[in-house]
Amino acid sequence: MHDLESKRLLFACQGRDHQSVLDFAADLKAHGGDPVQIEHVCQDMSAAYAKGVALALPNAQISYDRFHVIAMANEAMDGVRRQEMSTQPQAVKEALGDNDRKLLKSLAWGMRRNPGDWSAKQTHAMHWLQRSTLKSARAWRLKMALRAVYASAAAGNDREHAGKGLKDWLSWARRSRLEPFRKLAKTLSERFDAVVRGMLDKRSNAYVEAMNGLLQQAKRAARGFRTASNFIAIAYLRMSRLKHLPANPLQPALPQTDGRLLHRCL
Repeated sequence: MHDLESKRLLFACQGRDHQSVLDFAADLKAHGGDPVQIEHVCQDMSAAYAKGVALALPNAQISYDRFHVIAMANEAMDGVRRQEMSTQPQAVKEALGDNDRKLLKSLAWGMRRNPGDWSAKQTHAMHWLQRSTLKSARAWRLKMALRAVYASAAAGNDREHAGKGLKDWLSWARRSRLEPFRKLAKTLSERFDAVVRGMLDKRSNAYVEAMNGLLQQAKRAARGFRTASNFIAIAYLRMSRLKHLPANPLQPALPQTDGRLLHRCL
């Protein structure tokens, strides 16, 4: 659990089920907090976490942030591309006008990246993709259209406008005859209100994902940890901005005349 405003870790435990949220609420009470006062939770689309929020944080509204929704759209797009490459490889190569494997790789990366970040080869591959009738081209347009819906909602900051834009996209995705996007449309439709809240509140779990990456770096640097509790302790030290910790017993190194550095204890 993170506080997205102060950007600090509040609670960590083992497990990824609803009990994790219940444990957080119990820990919050033990430290003088009140779970009833939590009004908003920004999370991924885990049904287990949503269940935990409903049980432990009764006044909290859930929103699904842009980071995870667009990641799901990217996954659906990749699914269409991989399936088409597996079932119709010749059609893909003819559409691109080249059998070069590097061009196919450029296509895969170009579909995932922002157009402004395309390399020359990716621009070439995407030029031919957009002029083709491939399913991959439709999948890429659907993904980009969902990003445009989010951008429009953020600019307008109006719930009705955001909801209409999302409904129009869901209608297109359902009629696309692309099974990964039809499944995504079903998922978003079932969580429609929370997705729209995520469009407007400008909260994002991107910070949390970045911190998770730093924790994995710490794990690799330590060659792993003996116990999960040790790993959680490092997470608190690195990400919780703890106060009243013991002072560092070492002073900054002092230069010596021979060029070496001398460390002194306080």
